[in-house]
Amino acid sequence: MAKKRKKRKWFSLPKAKKKRRIHYMVLLVFAGLIGSTVLLSQSMTAKKDQIVIQTQQKEKQIQTWAPYAQKMQHKYHIFASISLAQAILESDWNQSSLAKDNNNLYGIKASADQAGVVVPTKEYENGKWIEVDQKFASYKTWQQSMEAHAQLLSKGTQWNANQYEHVIAAKDYKAAAAALVQDGYATDPSYAEKLVQVIEHWYLQRFDLAEKMGTDRKSK
Repeated sequence: MAKKRKKRKWFSLPKAKKKRRIHYMVLLVFAGLIGSTVLLSQSMTAKKDQIVIQTQQKEKQIQTWAPYAQKMQHKYHIFASISLAQAILESDWNQSSLAKDNNNLYGIKASADQAGVVVPTKEYENGKWIEVDQKFASYKTWQQSMEAHAQLLSKGTQWNANQYEHVIAAKDYKAAAAALVQDGYATDPSYAEKLVQVIEHWYLQRFDLAEKMGTDRKSK
């Protein structure tokens, strides 16, 4: 008669205590690895979802600002992409206290007779960053802030009407970004580079009007 084949057990524990202990430890490590992998996968999925949500929120903010930025380009000859990039950079996507509480998207300082709020800010002086208190303008709406910014670049300051003439004369957003530093709008030496990065990352140049930029200034 043929011998009966012994059924192989799919899983069996060693009889010796020491070997059983080692076996248990291996199983625990294996289970831990599986658990960690699952948790890591869930964490990565959650982060991806968060990034998608944040990206959608930022694009929504851009779409809110863009039509008015184009209106400012038509009226004051400031590239819409520059208006948008500066608003994003200066207001941290409308999250800064100046933007949320005072509708000041650009960190525009208040004049002596203008309503404003004193806020600590950082300035780049003599090769280093310092913190100073500055009085910033307060606006009723963000649209007022965007127009004040366009007017400032187009009409200049009280002491120099041609302060930002190179920004107005710029033929593209890269030249305009460089001109903002050249004409003294920002103290940050890497300001132009940051603006260009924001513009190109979010493709803000899509909002620039096709009309040719001229060097003629609006009447003051």
